[in-house]
Amino acid sequence: MAGSVTWDDLRRLAEVEAGSGCAISLYVDLDPSVAPTPGDAQTRVNSLLDEAAKSEAATREGLSHDARKALRGDFERIRHYFDQEFERDGALGAAVFCGSLDGIWVARALVAPVPDRAAVGSQLLLAPLARLVGCGDGALVVMASREQGRFYELRSGRLEELVDRFDRQPRRHDQGGWSQVRMQRHVDELASEHLREVAAELDRRVRAFGQIQVVVVSPEETWAELSSLLSQEARGALAGWTHAEAHSGPAELLEVALPVVERARAAEEERLLERWREEAGRGARASAGWADTLAAVSDGRVETLLASDGAAREAWRCPQCGRLSASEGACPLDGTAMGLIADGVDAAVQRTLVQGGTVRIAVQSRALDPVEGIGALLRF
Repeated sequence: MAGSVTWDDLRRLAEVEAGSGCAISLYVDLDPSVAPTPGDAQTRVNSLLDEAAKSEAATREGLSHDARKALRGDFERIRHYFDQEFERDGALGAAVFCGSLDGIWVARALVAPVPDRAAVGSQLLLAPLARLVGCGDGALVVMASREQGRFYELRSGRLEELVDRFDRQPRRHDQGGWSQVRMQRHVDELASEHLREVAAELDRRVRAFGQIQVVVVSPEETWAELSSLLSQEARGALAGWTHAEAHSGPAELLEVALPVVERARAAEEERLLERWREEAGRGARASAGWADTLAAVSDGRVETLLASDGAAREAWRCPQCGRLSASEGACPLDGTAMGLIADGVDAAVQRTLVQGGTVRIAVQSRALDPVEGIGALLRF
């Protein structure tokens, strides 16, 4: 089953290194529009693996006999996995990392499409995964009304029910007079108590899950009351509010909740870029462009690495200390000749994650285009 990607997941992967230099990273797009059948997906897997097997990294002269043999076995292992073991089950993408000489095997079904890609190297290719963090999987969707309190978790593109707090309220008295007034007051008090319980359940779940996105689906008047009952932590987790018919099921709720999650993600992206613009504009805690940003990454100063979707260029890395540079030459720290690496963005992503930073691949905005598609918010 497809699952979400967290920063902890990425940091663990970023720490993996193949001492033999033979780790395979494979990404496969399983969006039904491009891979409608298992046969289509398998064909594209085979094509990607064939291309990776012919790459310079996989055929270079420096590889030992054992490394070459292991690499051939690893390509076959991945083919067998997709042919015999992989369960699509709603996944829109897949990622596999394999390096048998170093005990590397990670296979993940993904909740969102990823570009087809395969690479061989000493480190894992992680930029495609970084863009999936916070894509909505794991979000909490709450259907709330004066009687309902249904809690769902977004998993693999579906809503899975967690809790159903349904409290049937008595009907309002329709005889008029004081009895009607008292009954109406009683009904309102019961509805308010029900909403307090819903709010308490939401607070508990936000505290238990930590970083989580929450979408509330409710009538406008219910949302006004419920929002006033939420803790500061729960309000901070809110992606937004929307409404749906009272009888809506999981499919209808998902249809109205997903746009809220996407808008929240786009708003977060814009807030980060606006902060970057302000910091860069006054020459403060921000870097802009490849030279500046790779130096900051190498010095461990990056809080959040920012890159435009599709940004790409070569870079250089010191084989001794791992320092990155936008230009060829000797490492300024130890004088070692730096080696060319094909994917500068991924090298920056990997090092940023190891140092405890985060990454944002800007999908909506092109604010980074004037600075070569890359920048960063800095710790110092």
